[in-house]
Amino acid sequence: MGRGSVDVNVLSVGEEPAADPRLVVVQGIAKGDRGELAVQAMTEVGVDEILPWAASRSVTQWRGDRGFKARDKWAATAREAAKQARRPWLPVVGGEPDCSTKQVAARLGTAAAGFVLHEEATERLTTAELPESGDVVLVVGPEGGISDAELDAFREGGAVPVRLGHAVLRTSTAGVAALSVLSARLNRW
Repeated sequence: MGRGSVDVNVLSVGEEPAADPRLVVVQGIAKGDRGELAVQAMTEVGVDEILPWAASRSVTQWRGDRGFKARDKWAATAREAAKQARRPWLPVVGGEPDCSTKQVAARLGTAAAGFVLHEEATERLTTAELPESGDVVLVVGPEGGISDAELDAFREGGAVPVRLGHAVLRTSTAGVAALSVLSARLNRW
């Protein structure tokens, strides 16, 4: 079979600017495939960056080579989900295999706004004050929730505990629900 040729005429070229404010989710590492499900769904709804977090109550720990492999699997999941959703930008998946609570608190301290999903919070994400630009960092705990010491560290970092409603969502769906609220409130949708 012979080779042919194709002529292509480019009629226009466009550029899609990066989102601002950026939506960053600190995702507590979950057992099984729950973390990957969360990464996939959060990517589809528009997360800009995902940071795996080694919470004190995370059942699964990413240590050594296992951590790099797991983080790379999250990155691959995000890449495939971004293609499926036809997103112009790929979300960044944390540089290190996982973040410590101290690193998360430091990141919250540099954010334009920081929120922690917590079942005992009195403020609702639907009414929390949002910035016009910068990073909006949202912390989602693992299956066992966020410890009091972690919550205190995040508050000291400037984060506001918030809730979505009365129900307590699983770690694989909480971030997706919160991103949906934020995307609507920030007119990204």
